[in-house]
Amino acid sequence: MTQLLTKIGHRPAWVDLSSADPARSRDFYSKLFGWQIDVNPDPKFGGYGRATVHGRDAAGITPTQAKDQPTAWNFYIHTGDVDSTARAVEAAGGKVEMEPTDIPDQGRMAVFKDPTGAFISVWQPTRMAGFEVDGPNTFGWAELQARGIEKAVPFYERVFGWTTKRTPVPGGSDYLEFQLDGESVAGATEMNPMVAPSVPNHWLVYFTVDDVGAAAMRAVTLGAREIVAPQNYGGGDFAILADPQGAAFGLYKSASTQR
Repeated sequence: MTQLLTKIGHRPAWVDLSSADPARSRDFYSKLFGWQIDVNPDPKFGGYGRATVHGRDAAGITPTQAKDQPTAWNFYIHTGDVDSTARAVEAAGGKVEMEPTDIPDQGRMAVFKDPTGAFISVWQPTRMAGFEVDGPNTFGWAELQARGIEKAVPFYERVFGWTTKRTPVPGGSDYLEFQLDGESVAGATEMNPMVAPSVPNHWLVYFTVDDVGAAAMRAVTLGAREIVAPQNYGGGDFAILADPQGAAFGLYKSASTQR
């Protein structure tokens, strides 16, 4: 997992939660991470709430756009040109799910599906640059979890110019790190065969915390459900949970920050 880098194209830029019950989601995450979440009162922003840490932008929470849309975290990659990225997505075998769209006074975005069916978004900033803070209780990593992960690799290499670093996993598939200029910017792994078939291929968002075990326990106390118990994988500690609305998210602490 990697240090936050957002100022150069094709690195993580933002995450936001589309929630069927945004008020409950704001309550959960503000208590879990200590976020200050302010909802924009202007109707043109559709009830979008921006979460801050120490007064700096960290994430967003927004109402879902359709009754049957599940609550889920959305992962955005920075781009200097949303329209050209959309063309690259189609040329690489992906699908444009939401055409390039202006967000008034903030930037421009689009939503795609990769060849495995996982959603991925892009952000072209104007006023709203993206992440403004890193460290505890902020975005730490994102990981593509998909069945048939190899179908996705050439797509991301072609669209974002990423290269792929492979790390063998004993008794399992390689863990993949997507890299740009030698920096790891995201991960990818084959979906565990024990995962229910109803769980779609997806990007899983992780948040950095000071103590994974303590944060996971606090999340469960607040109504979350444990998916993967806190554990060490060599590079640090992690856990995966589902929030009270069912959205999966991860907790993470790097071994380099362990004391």
